[in-house]
Amino acid sequence: MANIDTSMEYLPKEEVMAIWNANLKLTDEDFLAMDDDEFRARVRERCHHTLEIQVYHAQHRDQKLSSTQADYAKRLLRLWVEKGLSTDLPEYKYVSFLIETADKLAAGEHVDLSSYKPTPVTKEMEDTFFTILKERRSVREFTDEEVPDEIIDKVLDAGLWAAHGCNVQSIKYVVVREKNEPGLFRGSDVPGGPVHLVICQDMRCYRANSFTPRRNQLLDAGAAGQNIVLAAHAAGLEGVWLTFPNEAFCDRLREKFKLPEYIRLVTYVDVGYGAQTPHPPLRWDVKDTILGRF
Repeated sequence: MANIDTSMEYLPKEEVMAIWNANLKLTDEDFLAMDDDEFRARVRERCHHTLEIQVYHAQHRDQKLSSTQADYAKRLLRLWVEKGLSTDLPEYKYVSFLIETADKLAAGEHVDLSSYKPTPVTKEMEDTFFTILKERRSVREFTDEEVPDEIIDKVLDAGLWAAHGCNVQSIKYVVVREKNEPGLFRGSDVPGGPVHLVICQDMRCYRANSFTPRRNQLLDAGAAGQNIVLAAHAAGLEGVWLTFPNEAFCDRLREKFKLPEYIRLVTYVDVGYGAQTPHPPLRWDVKDTILGRF
């Protein structure tokens, strides 16, 4: 089984193909012995590459799909049941949908996915989105008002809906209220709290696609962070996106919360009810940032 190399960037093509082929050769016994979290990540990644892309390609072009296209996904769901995982989990439900759709396409049936079309974006929705985008600020002072868990969870959910490479979904969180752990985040360049949202990654997920470059892995966490700061502002909070100044800072959190070695701490966002209104830090004009149009 391929190990994770978090220091690598882009591997030579032959090494990528070797890892790819090794993943395809995993036996039923390998999967059944696998940690549940890694197995779920492999189901997400494998079905993305072997079924999801092909299903939407064929459906869009009204083409017949190979009768064997869903075989690998069917095998994974059979193993899912053998492992005793719940069939109510999102991966099982989504892959079941893909398999059902693939079987219809393989039988030459027309598949209508129009019911899944996103809500049409109105001019009002567009204006609201860009208002949230441009009026979000890095706020470093907060009131003493308590932030309800329901709002925190809504903001964190937005992070989970960020784009994530190969759908391995590595994002995990640690939520820390400053009042409960005063001074734990000392060493940051801003006053603490009131709520620290630590964005982590479960590195077991990248065993599903272990040739993912480290920069891409970090972009997965960055996409979650961007969603979080925007969602916080949309939910009536303010916040500031921060970074860990050194490994000692991370080690302090890892030790405090007994985090396993496969959890990587990437970044964190402080949120709360804002007590300041910074002037917007003005941006360049788009025309001055385009290096070329070809």
